[in-house]
Amino acid sequence: MPMDTIINMKKQNEKRGQFLSAVEQPRILAYYPEKMAVNDNLTLRSKNGSLDFGTDAYLLSCFIRRNTKATAAEFGAGNGIISMLVASRKTLGHITCCEIQKELCDIARTNIKENELEDMIDIKNCDVSDCSFGDNYDVVFSNPPYLKTGTGKENENESDRICCREVYGSIDSFSRAASSSLKYGGLFYTVYRPDRIAELIHSQRKYGLEPKRITLVYPSVEHVPCLVLCESKKGGGEGVFTTRPLIIYNKPNTSSQKDYTEDMKFIYEHGEFNEYFLRP
Repeated sequence: MPMDTIINMKKQNEKRGQFLSAVEQPRILAYYPEKMAVNDNLTLRSKNGSLDFGTDAYLLSCFIRRNTKATAAEFGAGNGIISMLVASRKTLGHITCCEIQKELCDIARTNIKENELEDMIDIKNCDVSDCSFGDNYDVVFSNPPYLKTGTGKENENESDRICCREVYGSIDSFSRAASSSLKYGGLFYTVYRPDRIAELIHSQRKYGLEPKRITLVYPSVEHVPCLVLCESKKGGGEGVFTTRPLIIYNKPNTSSQKDYTEDMKFIYEHGEFNEYFLRP
């Protein structure tokens, strides 16, 4: 799906028809009476007035290395879109999702069912700090809250506030949970804010997760980075591969697919990063 479509998805959905009441339809369908097409294979429902998904979620789903036999967990699954993208591409094996918000968990469960991915994904309504996964997973991935509470303009939508701000857990909480859930040698994938990269690396190393591959994402060559993608290994040795930067657009102040860089075109067309982002 074009990235400009992803970015403008919420605006498009706000123009959709009147919502049916929960009396007229099952409660979960009252969020969106129509399913939003994500691509040729996936549809998505989201909570009324909340975020659908954006560039961070999409790129994280593409950053994960292919391992079709790997058992995986997602922490903070939201509406389930990252796990569904990963599962639809058959990047990993079975995925267990964890989401603290009951309403979002219900929506994710509906999305998984409507996309016929129930054999590949299951979801639990729980806090990552309380979930007892054990060290059973080959891969954990997460798009964790990246803003501190009480700073800047707070989200008016409480669900979005919980998704974006450290209301129920910080990167430290997510790193600790990932480490306790991974097998020795397992991989933890995160997307985060570049201005908090020091906290990201510190929290991961604190719990035995060694960063092994980092990609900085820039809207264009004239911008500072907007995202950092990180792959860490439980029990890994020192040494990190810092990839070439990912530049999304060839020029600033655009959100058109025709202005994608060659690297971004490859990601859009293949659903994964080019091989030179995978190894030195």
